[in-house]
Order: sequence, then structure tokens, then C-alpha cells
Amino acid sequence: MPSVQPLRTTSEETEVVTSETVATRRPWNVVVWNDPVTPMSVVVVIFRKVFGYSNNKCTQLMLTVHHEGRAIVWSGARERAESYCVKLQVAGLSTTIEQGD
Repeated sequence: MPSVQPLRTTSEETEVVTSETVATRRPWNVVVWNDPVTPMSVVVVIFRKVFGYSNNKCTQLMLTVHHEGRAIVWSGARERAESYCVKLQVAGLSTTIEQGD
């Protein structure tokens, strides 16, 4: 078995390497999907109750769901996204989470 020699360096041999890499976490999106059952007014009430958004914002999100088939209603940390997803599902909405860009 070969012996391991300690590394010896002098000040002329020392090289300083720095890395300026910044790791950012991609947010998780809570997506609400359109369904033919839940009335639009109920969706607005659910958004207000779960997120505390203004009536205007809730209405805009509901209309996005209605016209586009889905809307991202919240973005952020995964654990909180999962919590919101469950709350919306318990309220009767079809929701999923997905990792954002």
C-alpha cells in the first residue's frame, strides 16, 4: 500500500480560487384547474378565504382559470405550496403544484 505524503505548498505555489455561484431555489406554483362543477362565485370566495387576496385579485384569478383552463394562484416555498394545494382541494377545487422557472 502506498504511503500518503503531506501536501507542501509555498506562497509562490498557492493559488486562490473563488467561485461566485449563487444558487437560487426555483419557486413552486400552486395551479388551479378549471372544472365544470364549481360556480365562479364560489371560487372567488375560496381564494379570499385561503389566500386573503382582494376581491379584484380573486375575480381576476377565477376568470383566468375559467378562460385559460388554469391559473397560477400562488408561488413560493414547496411546503407552503403543498399546504395551499391541500386547502384548495379540501374546499373542492382541482389543484396541483409544479416547479416554476
